[in-house]
Amino acid sequence: MAQPLKNGTWVLIADGDKALFLINEGDTENPDLQVQREITQDNPPDREQSANRPGRQQQSVGSARSAYEDTDWHELAKERFADHLAEFLYEKAHGAAFEQILLIAAPEVLSELRKKMHKEVSDRVVREIPKVLTNHPLPEIENLIRAQLSQS
Repeated sequence: MAQPLKNGTWVLIADGDKALFLINEGDTENPDLQVQREITQDNPPDREQSANRPGRQQQSVGSARSAYEDTDWHELAKERFADHLAEFLYEKAHGAAFEQILLIAAPEVLSELRKKMHKEVSDRVVREIPKVLTNHPLPEIENLIRAQLSQS
């Protein structure tokens, strides 16, 4: 069962390119989210980051050729962004900046965060919501949180 969203709880809203760090100045029934920090990364589509065509190899028998799978630079940047967020959260948790945190992120970002998150941070997670809300207005986010926590 999820814990209530106490006053002072941090809320991280993230996708692969943008993260909002909010603090709840209200409570579970009436969240009042205030933006504390925003982090963005420039991550153009992979086609704009790839310089070359994938390499090709000659099969050892016959004349067949096949392409090597090219690196997906866009996905790699998203993973690195999750690494950066996990490190930032660890520094803040270690410095006692927050006691609780609610994570709202794209499912793949949540997955990467879980892999990279230090125990000191994961012990403070009160709930995870797998949604992309980085470009939604705060009142909409507050309503979603209220609805999600009332289902617990």
